Amino acid sequence: MTDLKLGYGLELYRGAKLEVPVDTVRLCEDLGYDIVWTAEAYGSDAMTPLAYLAATTSRIRLGTSVVQIAARTPAATAMQAMTIDAMAGGDRVVIGLGVSGPQIVEGWYGRPWGKPNAMLRDYVAIMRKILRREEGVTHDGTQIALPYTGPGSIGQGKALKSIMHGNPAIPIFIASGGPMNTALAAEVADGWLPMGYGPNGADVFAEPLTKGFAKRDPQIGGPETFETYLSLTVEITDDVAASIARRKPLRTMYIGGMGSESHNYHRDAMARAGFPEEAHKIQELVLAGRRDEAIAVMPDEYIEEGSLLGSRKRIAENFAGAVPRGATGVTIRTDQTEALELLADLAGTRDTLTETLT
Repeated sequence: MTDLKLGYGLELYRGAKLEVPVDTVRLCEDLGYDIVWTAEAYGSDAMTPLAYLAATTSRIRLGTSVVQIAARTPAATAMQAMTIDAMAGGDRVVIGLGVSGPQIVEGWYGRPWGKPNAMLRDYVAIMRKILRREEGVTHDGTQIALPYTGPGSIGQGKALKSIMHGNPAIPIFIASGGPMNTALAAEVADGWLPMGYGPNGADVFAEPLTKGFAKRDPQIGGPETFETYLSLTVEITDDVAASIARRKPLRTMYIGGMGSESHNYHRDAMARAGFPEEAHKIQELVLAGRRDEAIAVMPDEYIEEGSLLGSRKRIAENFAGAVPRGATGVTIRTDQTEALELLADLAGTRDTLTETLT
């Protein structure tokens, strides 16, 4: 799989304290990994760690998977992207955008949920204009207008062009699971971070992707340049059953409790991946306070579907089948340096195998 790119997924946003594993990121860089991803929820932010990593690495791309669009205006996100990319030496930053959910958008950021698909469209369009610096930025979108002339305006807004001459080609990715935002990603973005892709993702998402590609602006490249980054959880272990069991509580919490009853992208992602009944039952039980029962509903197959667990030999044997058709890259989520090394060997990101698979 020499054409498959590898990413390393940092999950800093989950911790009560922030510790950036610089040495591990440097190892990934040495192993030929393409990108390191950060994220945010309602604690540590995704952009600041990338600035830190820009100073401690030299080649690996620095990506967000994702920054929440309710947290910043498109101008603020573009400014941070240009700044970090310049600090990193250029052509290294990738901005993955996501809408989050209404509980965070309205509860944490104090923004209206509104129309997230239309908001994403305006957001990407404005970021492109800022990065390209072709003229003072104006935009007449359904969700965002520049200059602003709405309630509270004194009418003195001016169409401005970035003082900084940043990288106009900073890639913009969109995270999505539903058909509307997936079609939008194919239409306006450089890449896609899918939720609920599953083994048959290429078929499940074929219609919205085809719809989006048909409207794609040639200026951002044809469909052949479009990147699709999936995720794989990896653990080298002698006890696969125990590894699966350890992952069920956190996955259950996300599917059952990270979102409202009506808006839960993690539940929907599990349903799209082939487990609709289990996804809805898990949410029902979690919302009813029956957490242990919800964990018991979680199928082993669903945990294994996005994972490579077991001995080095088992992981090697299952690797090809674990990467669904349509993926151009996979983000490895692990706390084992030996797993990062093994995946580099299996994906061919470094020249030769360094250890014998036993």
